[in-house]
Amino acid sequence: MQGNRPAALPAIMASVVLAAGCTGTPAAHPRDAGTQAASATTESRAAANDLRRSIAKLALSMVGVPYRYGGADPSEGFDCSGLVYYTYSSEGLSVPRTSRAQLGAALEIPLAQAAAGDLLFFEDEVKLSHVGIYLGDRRFVHAPKSGGTVSVASIDAPYYQRHLVAVGRLIR
Repeated sequence: MQGNRPAALPAIMASVVLAAGCTGTPAAHPRDAGTQAASATTESRAAANDLRRSIAKLALSMVGVPYRYGGADPSEGFDCSGLVYYTYSSEGLSVPRTSRAQLGAALEIPLAQAAAGDLLFFEDEVKLSHVGIYLGDRRFVHAPKSGGTVSVASIDAPYYQRHLVAVGRLIR
């Protein structure tokens, strides 16, 4: 029996190596890596677009809610940045409360790339003064001023054309 031990050892080692090779995950073929990354990117873009559209839809449902300075709740009213804060927070996102901080948190993009749920920032003659949520088709929803209500406006209105200073994307 002793004499067979050395001959059996290589056979046992070969079996262990083969078995270990079978338990591993096969390596992805290099040509598939780009396809997998593109698929993940496409899926994440689609998810981001869906989330932005959901935010725009929620903001649109707030049309008619009264303006209230400092307001961030439909039962009490909204100011412009409070409407942004409420709609994004309702979707589970952490967003700054003020329009200046919202602009600081956003990735600035050209108006031509704006999608539903992106933010439009406006400036009066002195400072950043207003933010709205883009709906698409050059329209946006916002809480405009004291005495008013949440409403839809067009970027093509002369006032908004003159005062638009940035378009921002919080969901990438």
